[in-house]
Amino acid sequence: MYILALATDYDGTLAHHGVVNATTLAALERFKATGRRLLMVTGRELPDLKRVFPELDIFDRVVAENGALLYDPQTGRERDLSPPPSPVLIEHLRQRKVEPLSVGRSIVATWEPHEKTVLEVIRDLGLELQIIFNKGAVMILPSGMNKATGLAAALLELELSPHNVVGVGDAENDHAFLRACGCAAAVANALPTVKASADVILDQTAGAGVTELMERICRDDARILPTGRHGLRLGYDRHGRVVYLEPYKGHVLISGTSGIGKSNLATALTERMVEKQFEFCVLDPEGDYDDLDHSVSIGNAKSAPKVDETIKLMKKVGTNAVINTQSLDVAERPEFFAKLLPRIAALRAATGRPHWLVVDEAHHLLPASRKNAHIIPENIPASIFITVHPEMVSPHILKAVEVVISLGDSATDVIARFCKALGLTTPVMQDSPRPDQDEVLAWFRSSLGMPMVVKTDSPHQRHKRHIRKYAEGDLGKDRSFYFRGPDDRLNLRAQNLMLFLQIAEGVDDRTWEHHLRAGHYSDWFRNKIKNQDLAKEAAAIEEDQSLDPSQSRQRISEAVRRRYTAPARAHEA
Repeated sequence: MYILALATDYDGTLAHHGVVNATTLAALERFKATGRRLLMVTGRELPDLKRVFPELDIFDRVVAENGALLYDPQTGRERDLSPPPSPVLIEHLRQRKVEPLSVGRSIVATWEPHEKTVLEVIRDLGLELQIIFNKGAVMILPSGMNKATGLAAALLELELSPHNVVGVGDAENDHAFLRACGCAAAVANALPTVKASADVILDQTAGAGVTELMERICRDDARILPTGRHGLRLGYDRHGRVVYLEPYKGHVLISGTSGIGKSNLATALTERMVEKQFEFCVLDPEGDYDDLDHSVSIGNAKSAPKVDETIKLMKKVGTNAVINTQSLDVAERPEFFAKLLPRIAALRAATGRPHWLVVDEAHHLLPASRKNAHIIPENIPASIFITVHPEMVSPHILKAVEVVISLGDSATDVIARFCKALGLTTPVMQDSPRPDQDEVLAWFRSSLGMPMVVKTDSPHQRHKRHIRKYAEGDLGKDRSFYFRGPDDRLNLRAQNLMLFLQIAEGVDDRTWEHHLRAGHYSDWFRNKIKNQDLAKEAAAIEEDQSLDPSQSRQRISEAVRRRYTAPARAHEA
C-alpha cells in the first residue's frame, strides 16, 4: 500500500451546501477500514465545523482556519499554529463597516467585495498579513500561513510523508495544500484553475467526487499517480527521453564488475531522492557511505548499530539514515539485516517512510544460500540492491526486481545471469548497443522489450571510499591486507592504505616479494579498495621483473600516495 492517507477540503469538496450526506460518510468509513488515514483541511472555524459535521471523529486530524489550527478529534486536543488576530485590526475593520466579520482563533474572515477595504486597513496599520480567497470568502491570516503549512503540521504529528497523501479540493485556497500532496485531485465542480493544476480530475461533484476518489485509491493505489511525479531520474535514453525509477513499481538491481561505478550511481540516485524530498535508508556493510550528504550514520568500524536505535533514528521525519555494519563479521550481517528488515517494513507500512532502501553488497546481506529467506517481508520499501553477483542474491528478492541496471562491458552478461537465476527467458540482446563509460544498460522487465542504454548523472559529492576511509580509516578485518609471508609465519594487518605503506617499509624483502609476485597487492587494490586505476598500475609493477624490492616498494608507495594524499580527485566507485 503506497497511498496511506486522503486529505480533503470540506465546503464544496466533501460537503455540498455545508452538509456531508450519508453515502459519502459511509465511503469515508470504508476508506478508513483499509488502514489508511483521513485528514480534513478546511477554512472553517472549528466550533462551526463541529456544529455542521458532528461525525468529525472519523478524521485522524483536522486542519481548521485555513491552516492556523490543528485539532485531534480522538483526544480533543487543539493546537494553535498561528498567533491570535490583532485586536487593532478587528477594531479598524469594524470601524470601516466590514460586515459580516468572523473572528476565529487566528483567522479573520469576511466576504467580497470587502477585500479592498481589508487591504487598505492592513497597509495603513503596517501589519504582516495576507488575504486568501475562497469562492467569495476573504480570509485574513499571518503571512505564510495556509492550508499547506497546516497540513505539514498534521502530517508531522502522524509521522506521515506528504508523498503518500492524496489531496482533493475545489477552490483557490486549496492550491497550496494540493501542491504539497503526493497527488492532487479536483472534484468536478472545482474551479478551472484548480482542475488545471490537478493530477486527477474526478467525474463527480463534491462528496460523490471524493467517494469516487477513495474507491479509486482502494482499487488502484499508486496506479492513480502521474508518471514521473514520484520517479527518480535515472538518466536519459539515446533519444533524450527521461528514464524514471518509480518507488511503487518494484525493486531495482544495480550490478556489474567491481569498481565499475555502482556506488557512484547509487550516490547519484540518493541525490535525486533528496531533491524530491524522499527519505532513504542505506544498508552499508563496508562503511562506504558514512559521508553521504543529507544523511545521518549509525554504526561504524568499531561499534555495531543496534536495531532499536536504528528504528528510533529512522522514525524522525525528514531523516535519511546510513546503517554501517562494518564492525560485524560477514557471517553476522545477514542475521542483523534479517532482524532489521521487518522493522523497516513495518515503519514503511505505517508512515510511508523510508521511501527508498539502498542495500549495498546485497549478496552478503541477502544471500541465495540463506535458508530462511521467507522472513523477508513482502512490503519492504522500494529498494535498490547493489551487487557484483546477482545470481548470489536471494531468489525471493530477485523475483520482486522490476528494473535491472547493469554497468560495464559485461552489462549484457549481468542481465543474462539475473534471468538464469530466476529461470527466465533472457531478453534479446544481440542488437543491444553497448553502454559507454557514462552509460548503463537498463532492462524494465514489465516492458517485455530489449534493455535500453541510459546516460546517467554523475554524483555531485565524492565518495568517501576514495579519500579518508581507505586512506586512514578502519576497513574491518575482512577488507584489511595481511602481510603473512611465504610461510604464513607473519600476521601483520594493514587496516588502511597508510598503514599498509608503513608496514610495507618494515617487512623483510622475502615477505614483500612473496606478495608482490603473487599479485596480492593489485588484487587488494582491485577487490577491497576498489580502485581500478591503482590496481592496474600495481599489476604492472608486480609483473616488472627488473625491479628490486626497494624499487618496487617505492613505485607502489608512489602509486598509492599520488591518489590518496595528493589533492582529492573523484575516482570511479
